[in-house]
Amino acid sequence: MKLRIINTDDGSQTVYNTELEEQYHSVKGAITESNYVYIEKGYLFHKSENPTIFEVGFGTGLNCLLTAILAEKQKRHTTYFTIEKYPIDKKIIHQLKYGENISTEAQVIFKKIHACEWNSPNKISEYFTLIKLQADILKNDLKKVEESDIIYFDAFGPDKQPEMWQADILKKIYSITAANGIFLTYSAKGDVRRQLKKCGYEMKRLPGPPGKFHMLRGIKKV
Repeated sequence: MKLRIINTDDGSQTVYNTELEEQYHSVKGAITESNYVYIEKGYLFHKSENPTIFEVGFGTGLNCLLTAILAEKQKRHTTYFTIEKYPIDKKIIHQLKYGENISTEAQVIFKKIHACEWNSPNKISEYFTLIKLQADILKNDLKKVEESDIIYFDAFGPDKQPEMWQADILKKIYSITAANGIFLTYSAKGDVRRQLKKCGYEMKRLPGPPGKFHMLRGIKKV
């Protein structure tokens, strides 16, 4: 992959994939978008005291970092699974300054997140356990992923990576979603919403982060 770092409007950075012509986070604010879509509308919305999270698209690790910080702050035991086919080279990761943008504690956690081993449990802090899976979700059966209360779906957009948004992939994710679990994505495309509804999620379109009118949240009602 050909990647380069670009600045975003909130002062944080993101990575731009020149082959797909797509950035990993919003140019309107990388940290702002992640905090809004996945933390505010997902992690804080779900009421489980000990949530399990499954993230599709580890990318820069920003969603993971923000979740780990909040888990520690709230003393909320959190297990975090994430899957990534193409991990970003550490030379690129080291240039990102997410930790510096947030706090000294965040700098330490960010380094731990990227230094820990793939495909095995890692205790990042007292309240946060991370399992990074280096695998292709198109081929992986997700048997190593525990039933999850919260799904962060943060793949590249459906126009750039349509295979990631296919019905069979979304059904696979629905099958590991816990009862009353939630599905979050920045995308608000009608086709995506309809596919998720067919899977069984009760869908709601929410106001989006800066630069986007809407986002989607689904709930697995049983």
